[in-house]
Amino acid sequence: MKIVIVGGSGLIGRKLAARLRQAGHDPAIASPSHGVDAVSGRGLDAVMQGAEAVVDVSNAPSFEARAVLEFFETSTRRLLAVGAAAGVRHHLALSVVGCDRLPDNAYLRAKLAQERLIEAGGLPCTILRATQFFEFLPTVAEAGTVDGVVHAPAARMQPVAAADVAAALAGLLAEGPQDAVLELGGPQAFAIEDLLRRVLVARGDGRRVVTDPEAAYFGGRLEPDSLTPGAGARLGRTALADWLRA
Repeated sequence: MKIVIVGGSGLIGRKLAARLRQAGHDPAIASPSHGVDAVSGRGLDAVMQGAEAVVDVSNAPSFEARAVLEFFETSTRRLLAVGAAAGVRHHLALSVVGCDRLPDNAYLRAKLAQERLIEAGGLPCTILRATQFFEFLPTVAEAGTVDGVVHAPAARMQPVAAADVAAALAGLLAEGPQDAVLELGGPQAFAIEDLLRRVLVARGDGRRVVTDPEAAYFGGRLEPDSLTPGAGARLGRTALADWLRA
């Protein structure tokens, strides 16, 4: 079937497109670099024609509070409207574990607003909340660095490989719309301090990592399990140690 991947030029989108091609589907990449802009609507009607499913793995170009909210609200409203007109039968969106628990984080507030629009949008849908990706852990460390020391929040994280996120999305497309919010995490949870230390050591980065009860996570304060999935979550197969070796 024809599947439109919004944000198909990004980390998850590229991996998902490759999986779908291998399975015999026809992924259409909808991203500005491919002439499609879900915010302005440029190219959207054309790429949606004949599509049976839409997967939204797009990301905002700015994480400033107003800009990120406008991006997700505007693009989601447009995707839902154009998708309905085109007869799309499954709207699948990638969201973030913890977006309903961290109101101080502007990005996660925007993702929760996106979820609510999809749930009320009238299309058969599935929302997959994923934990932080292994691939972005160096960015987490960088965001917490003060005077050469990484300050980790006193909380746990259960990161997942981007390849496992793409596999989960492909599986959900095969299953069909769930009309539900699902969660995906990696196979193991870690104290954030231990997790970041392992990642930095593997990269040959000698920065010291400490747990700091006052440390924020991209502007938001964490509870111990704010970033871990709940019971019944789907789990990726890739262990941190395997990913680091690779």
